[in-house]
Amino acid sequence: MLVLKRKAGESIIVADNIEIKIIEVEEGRIKIGIDAPKEVSIIRKEVLDETKSENKTAAQSRNIDKSALTKMLKNKK
Repeated sequence: MLVLKRKAGESIIVADNIEIKIIEVEEGRIKIGIDAPKEVSIIRKEVLDETKSENKTAAQSRNIDKSALTKMLKNKK
């Protein structure tokens, strides 16, 4: 992991086409701006982690007993 110190108004360039600019620093919080092409997806990590967790939970709750499903389909015929 690369760790850099930046002040308000300073920027970091990623892959020649993404600029991460420090907008404001106050009370232990940092406001950043990201200038990137529209095709670049930008999402907060905690939102992505929560979405992944919810998707995993939903997928697990949809596990179906295959033998019960097979029996149910055979009974419909």
